[in-house]
Amino acid sequence: MHSAPSLPATSWLSGLSRQRIVTAIVLGIVVGLMLNPIFITPLLELMARTVVLSLLLMLAYTMAGNWRQGRVPVWVVQLITVCLAAPLGTFAVYVASTGGDLAAFLGNEYRIAGFAWIAGTAIGVGVLFALGAMVREREALAQAQRLQFELERTTLERQALDAQLRMLRAQIEPHFLFNTLANVQALVESGSPRAAPVLSSLIAYLRAAMPKLRADDGTLGDELQLVRAYLELMHLRMPDRLEIALDVPTPLQRVRFPSMAVLTLVENAVRHGIDPSERGGRIEVGARRDGDTLRVWVADSGVGLDPSAVPGLGLANLRQRLSALYGTAGRLELSEAPGGGLRAEIAIPAAAETP
Repeated sequence: MHSAPSLPATSWLSGLSRQRIVTAIVLGIVVGLMLNPIFITPLLELMARTVVLSLLLMLAYTMAGNWRQGRVPVWVVQLITVCLAAPLGTFAVYVASTGGDLAAFLGNEYRIAGFAWIAGTAIGVGVLFALGAMVREREALAQAQRLQFELERTTLERQALDAQLRMLRAQIEPHFLFNTLANVQALVESGSPRAAPVLSSLIAYLRAAMPKLRADDGTLGDELQLVRAYLELMHLRMPDRLEIALDVPTPLQRVRFPSMAVLTLVENAVRHGIDPSERGGRIEVGARRDGDTLRVWVADSGVGLDPSAVPGLGLANLRQRLSALYGTAGRLELSEAPGGGLRAEIAIPAAAETP
């Protein structure tokens, strides 16, 4: 026959913390004070017996908690151990107090009565303490499981959010690139002398911009660089019809910001505001901090807001990205710009700033 593998001594005592030892001492003192009125034994001697017995019960309870036999629940083993350890421990304490003279213990009715009182009290208090400890342990285990489930749920939600953002960004990138290439194609087909320099500027712009289009940790300053390059490209295409004004304070350029968010608004302003206008117009990009909110806007003096127009893919995806990243705190607001045109403003929590 093969014997069950034994646990190391340190494993049997795992869980015997300083807090448990202090609790056992305090319980022993309290029980000693409670029994003192019915005992003729001096208080200090009585308290010494109850404290030693309390420590023995705590040791037995802890060792039983490390029992891993598997067929019997641990809490049953702990209760049985406490119920057995209480009379055995009390007997050992009384025999030790008589110097090992068993006859002196058995032949003294007062010691027998004291043994019964202490053993019975130890069983009652020990069982109550064991049940309370098990309830607390179960609650702690349940709380740990809830926290683990919450962590796993948060991780899965974050992974789903990252996947959604990658999908939305993948939809925006070809949308932006195809629109820009369509502008170049229109110049080429019309035989405009500006086609060649615009195409050269586009190539240079794409070489600089492509690494940033997929960045997950971009800043408002990165966005501003892309916007400036794009607007310079558009200015080459229509130098007499487009004015540009960029006003973003330097401290705000260190703020974390969704990639291509401002660029989407600028492209929308060019395509739907400036291009349809015969006289062209002006595009302004600005940012400010408003309490706990960072506001970044793009305003144009083009044809203005058409109430019957269907929002384009770029604005629809941008709204979804802001909602996914910031919840209700991330917003895209469209309004009429002073003097005509459209003002598109992004609002995100200012807590998104980098150190």
